[in-house]
Amino acid sequence: MRLSALDARDSRRLRRRARRWTTIRKLVQYATLLVFIGLFVASRGSRWPAEVVNLPMRLDPLAMLAQLLASRTFLAGSTLALLTLGLTLVFGRAWCGWLCPLGTVLDLFSFRRERGQHQPPPESTRAVKHGLLLAILSAALFANLSLMVLDPLTLVYRTLATSVWPALDRLVIAAETALYRIPILHPLLSGFDRLVRPSVLPTAPVFYRGALVYAGVFLAVVALNLWAERFWCRYLCPLGGFLGLLSKVALLRREVGGRCTECGLCAGSCPAGTIDEAKGYASDPAECTMCLECLETCARGDVRFPLHLGAADWSHYDPSRRQALTVLAATAGGIALLGSDLVARRNGAHLIRPPGTLDERLLSQCIRCGECIHVCPTAALQPALTEAGLEGLWTPMLLPRLGYCDYACNACGQVCPVQAIPPLSLEEKRRQVIGRAHIDRNRCIPWADYGSCIVCEEMCPLPEKAISLDTYEGPNALGDPVSVQRPQVIAERCIGCGICEYKCPAAGEAAIRVYAPAAGPLF
Repeated sequence: MRLSALDARDSRRLRRRARRWTTIRKLVQYATLLVFIGLFVASRGSRWPAEVVNLPMRLDPLAMLAQLLASRTFLAGSTLALLTLGLTLVFGRAWCGWLCPLGTVLDLFSFRRERGQHQPPPESTRAVKHGLLLAILSAALFANLSLMVLDPLTLVYRTLATSVWPALDRLVIAAETALYRIPILHPLLSGFDRLVRPSVLPTAPVFYRGALVYAGVFLAVVALNLWAERFWCRYLCPLGGFLGLLSKVALLRREVGGRCTECGLCAGSCPAGTIDEAKGYASDPAECTMCLECLETCARGDVRFPLHLGAADWSHYDPSRRQALTVLAATAGGIALLGSDLVARRNGAHLIRPPGTLDERLLSQCIRCGECIHVCPTAALQPALTEAGLEGLWTPMLLPRLGYCDYACNACGQVCPVQAIPPLSLEEKRRQVIGRAHIDRNRCIPWADYGSCIVCEEMCPLPEKAISLDTYEGPNALGDPVSVQRPQVIAERCIGCGICEYKCPAAGEAAIRVYAPAAGPLF
């Protein structure tokens, strides 16, 4: 059907307006991603208030709801998630198409050309994200937040903290090392280093366990775009599933007018793949991310977003009552099996938690976002692997051999968006006992080799030091007379900060080690 001159002009006008809207949407996406990264950078060094730097996580309604169900505690900061819910009830899944940092990254690496005509998975696969959503909320009812590792914001933040930023730091160091061979560049490089350290990059290289795993998971999410555009958003994202169900009653929803020529351009441009030719090129509001690509490609400008009252039709891949009950039962059984498995009887000797936390509280509140790990100035906080069992996977723990709990820092508690680590003042934090130091006399230089070493005593930051020095005068192993100072731990003073273990000059395992408060030494 040919367009009349009037219709052609009208269509061109509508498409120009649609193009402006898609341009605005892309600008909002990129600006939001830059703000997210900017707040991530600003969180290190505590230059900005914690309420600002952890804002993205507190806007995440899935994280806040899961934390509420698991801890039975309502946090005032959680009310910010209501803004996201309100946005969804008006504009549908606009969060996914306009604001989500992971969604923006997936749009930047859509791989549309590389994918070609590859067929996406069947529509029934969309039910997977609803299953994951139900599993997360069901597990939260049993005070388990292990599956929050699948939340898109925690996934992005954790990858930035443990993989991307340390790798960027290594690249900067390598570039500075290479350029420093040119004498004329010395002042420029020194000025650059003062500018970015510690405000953007750490003063010393940091190391994180599992960095390749986090990077691999993130790259796998991006690589799934080779199968279908926005594969993660369509089939796997639990937050997208949550917001999608709310979008069933959103006020603004996509609609196709009566002038549609069934050209199929809108269906081909839809990154969510939700425009159905069999239904007159209508779309499911639970799957539409309000990206407006169809609005721009429509030759007749016949795509509209009018107000609707009432709920949209339920689709075959949307969760049913049977599915909800099945997932609830399966989740309950899985958690029971976790509790009865051998990993539940974990050896907590080296499971040292951040100041002010208890293991049970942390497991029922921590959403695995990694913010505390990123802000730790010494990289002492590391994601737990096997030490806390499967239910404690990727929760924060202290590894003193990699770093120590800075006596002058309380950043982890301040930045935690769900208060899994209490927001203690610096004075309160300094009184928290997170562990006790023990000396292995078979490895300690003064005890085992009769050599001179008082590093642990010198490094102890407490006003009344938790390590004393006793003088030994007598024969050494060869019978020669020696006089050496031997360290002794004053247990009632030790708070377990770990600086003694970190600074211990013994090769390999430190001669002084910090153990969880209720645990004794293993020797």
